[in-house]
Amino acid sequence: MRQEAAVLAVLQRARELGFLGPAAPEEQLTHALGFVEVAAGALGRPPSTFADLGTGGGVPGLVLGASWPDARGALIEASARRCAALRRALEELDLGGRVEVVEDRAEDVARRAETRECRQLVTSRGFGPPAVTAEIATGVVAVGGIVVVSEPPEPSAGRWPAEQLAELGFSAAHLVARPSGHFAWFAKERPARDGVPRRSGRPGKRPLW
Repeated sequence: MRQEAAVLAVLQRARELGFLGPAAPEEQLTHALGFVEVAAGALGRPPSTFADLGTGGGVPGLVLGASWPDARGALIEASARRCAALRRALEELDLGGRVEVVEDRAEDVARRAETRECRQLVTSRGFGPPAVTAEIATGVVAVGGIVVVSEPPEPSAGRWPAEQLAELGFSAAHLVARPSGHFAWFAKERPARDGVPRRSGRPGKRPLW
């Protein structure tokens, strides 16, 4: 990635602002590049469009945008302070023409007609529990696209029950281990049902599993 030094500087600033965890920026970047590898491998090519749920300090959303020069992306984040920092980062990385910050709750983005089921890739790193992530992601990812989620060091297929994923239009989950981290990905096979995801705040208060 040609912009590595600039990305590391942006991640360092986000860490100092408290928008990223305590891990060194180099570790954060390595983990984010795991999303790049897993997504491109699952799709067979880089995606043309992507959305990152709860981008926070910029991982993996900013790294995805910097890694795929032909992809158009959306960094979905509800915090106004984090959104302001992300917009500054996009300008510094020269990504502002094709990657945008969407300042809103992800549930609301997923329910709006103009932003519903239109992204080839949806990513999530620490956005929420599996049930919450899957319910909201199905309203953002297009049929034929995939969702890639960061997993704990000892992932379990039980976190992604096949029957419940199928009800949301997804395939069974694939668990992937890389030196950069552990990931789960699943494909969108059918359109999301009307009313899914549920209205703002509901997925987290009453998870589907």
